[in-house]
Amino acid sequence: MADYRAPREDMQFVLQDVFQVDNDWARFSQLADLDMDTAAAIIDEGAKLAETLIAPNCRAADEQGVQFNEGSVTTPDGYKENFKQLAAGGWVGVTANPDFGGMGLPKSISAQYEEILCSADISFSLYSGLTAGAIMTIDQHGSDSLKETYLPKMIAGEWTGSMCLTEAHAGTDLGMIRTKAVPADDGSYQITGTKIFITGGEHDLVDNIVHLVLAKLPDAPTGSKGISLFLVPKFLVNEDGSLGERNPVFCGAVEHKMGIHASATCVMNFDGATGWLVGEPHRGLPAMFTMMNYERLGVGIQGLGAAARSYQTALDYAQDRIQGRGAKATRQSDKEADPLIVHGDVRRMLLTMKAFVEGGRAFSTYVGQQLDIAKYSNDQNERLRAQALVDLLTPVAKAFLTDTGLEATVLGQQILGGHGYVREWGQEQLVRDCRIAQIYEGTNGIQALDLLGRKVGGSRGQLLQPLLEDIAKLTAQPVAGFESELAGLEEATKLLEQVTGRVLRQAAEDDNLINSVAVEYLHLVGYVCFAYMWLRMAIAAEDKITERPYLASKVKTARFYMARLLPRVQSLAAAIEDGSQSLYQHDPDEF
Repeated sequence: MADYRAPREDMQFVLQDVFQVDNDWARFSQLADLDMDTAAAIIDEGAKLAETLIAPNCRAADEQGVQFNEGSVTTPDGYKENFKQLAAGGWVGVTANPDFGGMGLPKSISAQYEEILCSADISFSLYSGLTAGAIMTIDQHGSDSLKETYLPKMIAGEWTGSMCLTEAHAGTDLGMIRTKAVPADDGSYQITGTKIFITGGEHDLVDNIVHLVLAKLPDAPTGSKGISLFLVPKFLVNEDGSLGERNPVFCGAVEHKMGIHASATCVMNFDGATGWLVGEPHRGLPAMFTMMNYERLGVGIQGLGAAARSYQTALDYAQDRIQGRGAKATRQSDKEADPLIVHGDVRRMLLTMKAFVEGGRAFSTYVGQQLDIAKYSNDQNERLRAQALVDLLTPVAKAFLTDTGLEATVLGQQILGGHGYVREWGQEQLVRDCRIAQIYEGTNGIQALDLLGRKVGGSRGQLLQPLLEDIAKLTAQPVAGFESELAGLEEATKLLEQVTGRVLRQAAEDDNLINSVAVEYLHLVGYVCFAYMWLRMAIAAEDKITERPYLASKVKTARFYMARLLPRVQSLAAAIEDGSQSLYQHDPDEF
């Protein structure tokens, strides 16, 4: 697999020049000590860890995979040592509460670090990523006793966490889960049931694993309103903080998967295991969604990370690989052949990858910035507005970043031709590893239903307004040299508004409509968001090209995006216009 180089310079540009997040930090008392130099140093340290330890081991870890033996799971060579170094640097608790040993960094910074880690090795990133989500859930919903017992060890990376939702018969429809929780006399609960597809459910990286488990109490109402959340450790914890006896929660098998071979995806059996209630009875799903929403942005960043590494490899290859003759204007007549990068179709693929990667990086940072404002701002109206943007854009971040991520990794594989299909360059692994991100933490189809049905439809379009206002602020200010591009963004935004209004009106008469057009609608929102990101980047870059000539590429890529990728919104709008008509012509036996 080709070497990985963290895009430090571009991350710095996005944070400082495009979104000016340091201005936010200066306003927020909890972040007032943080400045851009410190942020750059943090990103640089994370990048060094990823480049020197984690990324070089990625291919070997994928080939070795995890090993299952009578309930025990062994991770690939190098994982245990690398995880210890990751934990020693405080990287598991990057955003965690400082009261329990976390760094307490804003999401706008951690989004950069997460991308770096995912580019280095998605499988490896999952062990700390799930732990970070579990930490957040316990911190927000757990009792003081649970926080004091578990958070310091988890934040220090001495223990890890898992999320146990899915059962063989209950995936998206969690209301059908059968795992039971029976109250015990000492205030604990006995958890019995089987969960599947549990990332990091069992492994050898740490001494204890803290499972967050959805289960139903004996008096639970039917459906999703009867779900409670429980903390179930692999080993019980003594009063002095040391590990006690083994809890009867065991790994029954590991899944054999298309990708992420070095991530332990487990079947977990709970045989009367001792657990403790997290939050209120029958309110487990809202509590778990604290973790799920965090993970959904993180999964989107997985798609971005895979695409970013694939682009680096494809670009290096296209510059070095001599093959065929380009147009006369680019032909190197003194050489036997020209490099791939002179060919129009290769340039199309590279620029599409670049547009998705750098646009995705800006978009994940934008969402991260809104998370920070919602968490730290002292202005209630500002917090509410930022939270509305987070609510709207979380499903877009998860689904659009992973859909474009897969498209980009496939393009990277295509650029390498046969060398992209074999193991040597690592492009095929990136395709395999990226693919799961469209499926887990709620499939992209479910994300689309959440966006259109719950968020946009449920608010009668009002939740879309903060995004439209942000875009309008940009398009309302003419910028010399970008008149055409700004007009294109304004036109695409008007199309989004028109489509939204039409769908909301027609949905009142067609029960099948939302389900039929949700994916196209999410992509329509995604392409408009990326256009907004690209114009913000291009305008920020234009003023700094003299001092940083490499930023000229930003402006050129923005023009490419607006000319070649944003027009996809027209076909999406046409598909949405069809509604449910063409999907429901067939009887089931006609398929």
